[in-house]
Amino acid sequence: MCIEFGREICGNLDIAESREWLVTNGIGGYASGTVAGLLTRRYHGLLVAALQPPLGRTLLLAKLDEIVLYDTRSYSLHTNRWADGIVSPHGYRHIESFSLEGTIPVWRFAVADALLEKRVWMQQGANTTYVQYTLRRATQPLKLTLKAMVNYRDYHNSTQSNGWRMSVEQVTQGICVSAYPDATPLYLLTDHGSASPVHNWYYGFDLAVERYRGLSDKEDHLHAATFEVTLNPGEAIAFVASTHKQPDLIAEAALKHRYHLEQKLIGLWKSQRPLNAPDSPAWVNHLILAADQFIVDRSVPEDPHGKTIIAGYHWFGDWGRDTMISLPGLTLAAGRPEVARSILRTFARHVDQGMLPNRFPDMGEIPEYNTADATLWYFAAIRAYYNATEDDDLLIELFGVLADIINWHCRGTRYNIHLDATDGLLYAGETGVQLTWMDAKVGDWVVTPRIGKPVEVNALWYNALRTMAKFARLLSKPHQEYEAMADRALARFSRFWHEKLGYCYDVIDSPDGNDASLRPNQIFAVSLPESPLTPVQQKGVVEACGRMLLTSHGLRSLCFNHPQYQGKYGGNQYQRDGAYHQGTVWGWLLGPFVAAHLRVYKNPQQARQFLQPMADHLTAHGLGSLSEIFDGDPPMTPRGCIAQAWTVAEVLRAWLATED
Repeated sequence: MCIEFGREICGNLDIAESREWLVTNGIGGYASGTVAGLLTRRYHGLLVAALQPPLGRTLLLAKLDEIVLYDTRSYSLHTNRWADGIVSPHGYRHIESFSLEGTIPVWRFAVADALLEKRVWMQQGANTTYVQYTLRRATQPLKLTLKAMVNYRDYHNSTQSNGWRMSVEQVTQGICVSAYPDATPLYLLTDHGSASPVHNWYYGFDLAVERYRGLSDKEDHLHAATFEVTLNPGEAIAFVASTHKQPDLIAEAALKHRYHLEQKLIGLWKSQRPLNAPDSPAWVNHLILAADQFIVDRSVPEDPHGKTIIAGYHWFGDWGRDTMISLPGLTLAAGRPEVARSILRTFARHVDQGMLPNRFPDMGEIPEYNTADATLWYFAAIRAYYNATEDDDLLIELFGVLADIINWHCRGTRYNIHLDATDGLLYAGETGVQLTWMDAKVGDWVVTPRIGKPVEVNALWYNALRTMAKFARLLSKPHQEYEAMADRALARFSRFWHEKLGYCYDVIDSPDGNDASLRPNQIFAVSLPESPLTPVQQKGVVEACGRMLLTSHGLRSLCFNHPQYQGKYGGNQYQRDGAYHQGTVWGWLLGPFVAAHLRVYKNPQQARQFLQPMADHLTAHGLGSLSEIFDGDPPMTPRGCIAQAWTVAEVLRAWLATED
């Protein structure tokens, strides 16, 4: 699958600014923007550095404004929209084509008979971005001018300059920018050409997507340096933005290394597949590269090479729940079990009172443990890892942690999470706290509190108990207690079944009684390896979700005929979070639905058909990746993060399941 657009896309600003690209560096930093070159988000930039990997993400280089002089005529190749709504200049009109080479975005600008090619990529393991310009075709020299627009702020914020004076100094082969004395310096360098320091604020960049999201939609950036070079046909210039004083300026070698890295990822994916397996479609290969973008370093004292998973770009860090749900698809399905092993060991060191952290805060504060399900997903992730590797050593290492988790849940841990002795099911929740994956909260308003016994939490609990019994038998440890607890949970899981409606309650024993709202959470009671439902009940759940929740890109979070259903996602935070789990479609739920459908109907070809729309989605929103959420109402416009870990992971995992 070749992701490539011509002038019909690139020359239409409405479309070109809605398609976004992303490159990453494996430590939490990234570069991202639009096909049009227009800034539409506060999260866009050519260097968003992870100053405290994998977090501490800081916008350093916002963009390069490019101007070429060719045959005595000047052409602006960049595009800006200003506070008054005016677009100037219209550089997108000169884009002849845009494509992805793996994850690397490539633009080709056509001016007269000249063709200028531009590539952007990052160095793995470093806060370094390369922008390479190559004059592919011309009949005379072309002069290229680059205006570097810099900033220095947390990637969640926006900047109004207010007379802010940065230090801009000439250094060998470029410019060094220091926002203030203790700030991390930004080095803007080039392999040839001239560099001149400047200090000129550009006011009022308009950020259209932030306005849609009800957030501050204006920003200032500092024009800190101007680079000039004259290129002859066939020549190239490398522009490098880095937090390192002496990054490698040999762009061809850096580019070759990036190509090699991506080819290696595809090779790992192919090597773990059966010898007689047919070649995977090109769109699946794209997902293998997308999967790698979420895997980043998280060092801990015991393991400086530890790994974790970024939940989504542009604004999420590493979340326990998202990491464990994503792990099988991003690592095991991609042929990278050693990464899975590192992640599982990294998170084991953060288990506290029988709970996995829900979120690692951006600024390094104490992790937050407000989750009832992330810890239970940990069991599912370890089970998937062991099934793929039979790694007894890791099982021995982690068994004590898992046993302690079960003990804490039995006697009770934070947020009233405890085993109900009357029925063997898990109860969770207290007023003012959101503990399940449906975790939207605005101020004191918990949108979907789900206090009581949520269906997916108890499906996960049952799965965890059966998993512990299996592990105990493998390690010749006592397993009878786990089996007995699982048998009890299985016997009482029937309380979730609503015979008249033909599907499961979403929550039972809540302060308001049993909640019969049709939500997708019950699909896990079918899709997990150990199902607590009868075959007839499994079929009822799949059919109900298919009729009322299924869309082309995932499952609605609430049935469309529910009085609280919201089919559009947008507006300010109150409006967005109010719709987040009240009808908004979640792409990651497509994976469990396909797995459940496969379990019930045992028809791999039919199950795989549900995944095909995601192949088409790779050319929209986050190019080469899959979105977080979509509107519940047609045409199911993509929203939220342009690249979401568990969406990519679950589609990959489901695709492999339908192959098997």
